[in-house]
Amino acid sequence: MKLTWFGHSAFRVDLNDAVVLIDPFFTGNPAFPAGASVEAASEGVTHILLTHGHDDHIGDTIAIATASGAQVTANYEICMWLMSKGVANINPMNAGGMIDTGPFKVALTPAVHSSATSHAGEGLTYMGNPHGIVLAAPGEKVLLHMGDTDIFGDMALINELYQPKIGLVPIGDRFTMGARAAALACTRFFDFDTIIPCHYGSFPIIDATADAFVSAMGAKAGTVQVLVPGTAVVV
Repeated sequence: MKLTWFGHSAFRVDLNDAVVLIDPFFTGNPAFPAGASVEAASEGVTHILLTHGHDDHIGDTIAIATASGAQVTANYEICMWLMSKGVANINPMNAGGMIDTGPFKVALTPAVHSSATSHAGEGLTYMGNPHGIVLAAPGEKVLLHMGDTDIFGDMALINELYQPKIGLVPIGDRFTMGARAAALACTRFFDFDTIIPCHYGSFPIIDATADAFVSAMGAKAGTVQVLVPGTAVVV
């Protein structure tokens, strides 16, 4: 599995039989790599997974899905909204189930956050509950993108059910966990082999670096891989 971070919470996951974008916020993303393009970041995409309906996570989904025909998996409300915008290949679900897309399975997990969109000046539209995403592909470690969330005790159940070994963890504070809470979540509730921090270093009102998170991880700091936007890691 190759993971590429495009800044904020946007990731590309290259699998043997699929190219997956998670929360593809490219256009307008202050941390999107200079010189990169939406076309290059989404080249070959087969699937799009969305954690929740905020505009900095829906991002370029409509344009990418329309151009590529990629299947979009998200909660029911997001999928119905996308369908109203012309996205045909939708795969609605909600927390509590697991869907087999063919190349991989997807589950949505709870997240402590909110979810709405103000797309194109339409006013706030309810987009269902926020979620994290579990991605389980044959022969690969299970990946958990936590979405935007605070720490909560039922993270222990997420670990018990899915046993994720790769964690994409929001650390930027204000809208998600900050460094201390994120480190506590990772060390108390999960047993990650690899942690990639996200949702920082983009907008000026959230944390600019992952330094405080790495420090708070203490003896488990070695599991953290701090990526530069646009770079990839094989896990």
